[in-house]
Amino acid sequence: MTTDGILFDVDDTLVDTKGAFALALAAVRSAYLPHVPPEREPEILSHWRTDPGGYYHRYTSGELDHVTQRRLRAVLLHETFGGAPVTKSSFVAWDALFWGTFEKSWTAHADALAAVHAVVSAGIRVGVVTNAAAELQERKLKLAGLHDLPVLVGVDTLGFGKPDPRVFLEGARLLGTEPARTAYVGDEPTVDALAAHGAGLTGVWLDRPGHRRGPGYHGCPGLSDGVLRDPQDPVTLRAAGVVVIETLADLPAALGYSTR
Repeated sequence: MTTDGILFDVDDTLVDTKGAFALALAAVRSAYLPHVPPEREPEILSHWRTDPGGYYHRYTSGELDHVTQRRLRAVLLHETFGGAPVTKSSFVAWDALFWGTFEKSWTAHADALAAVHAVVSAGIRVGVVTNAAAELQERKLKLAGLHDLPVLVGVDTLGFGKPDPRVFLEGARLLGTEPARTAYVGDEPTVDALAAHGAGLTGVWLDRPGHRRGPGYHGCPGLSDGVLRDPQDPVTLRAAGVVVIETLADLPAALGYSTR
């Protein structure tokens, strides 16, 4: 296969969003869940990232706005860990702490900048397709030091996000490449890699050690059901047609292009 274009996810692919969430939720635990010992912060982080209420999926489907999905996730977090109820009024201060800490903690993964430079040096077109708002992700990339990476498609571009195949196809169209000669690289095995594969792109799952969602992660409803017995199992993902790598440094070998 010849790769003419590569589309990247942002969160936990280029930017260490897990690390930023960890710091934000540690601040929340200290201020709002002081009865929960610090040793349980990994549980709080896992709860947030697996999103058992499915609120982020409803946001990317166009059912909820970004702030509302975050408020509903905060409500469920407090219910799960025995915190005081989060009301619409109390959420204002809660979110100021959470989001303020989160924004200040955006950093690029150590392999991100070199990987993007290698793609550009190989003469391959590059861009971003994300399930967050384009303006937010542009700001995040800039603060993380990835200034020149264009955000082609955000959840606000079409009014919905991944795993809808039209999102990936729009990314390839704006990149100016054929879907069959375009790869999509993301940290979520189903929403990113399997969905991109289903849209006709080369789906690449970035399975960073220590960065998988917790055991409560079920992939994307309706996408992995009946396809994968475990949405985070590399063997079954490869069998389904997905390319699996552990670091962005593995991308050239996985897609067959050379770095100069």
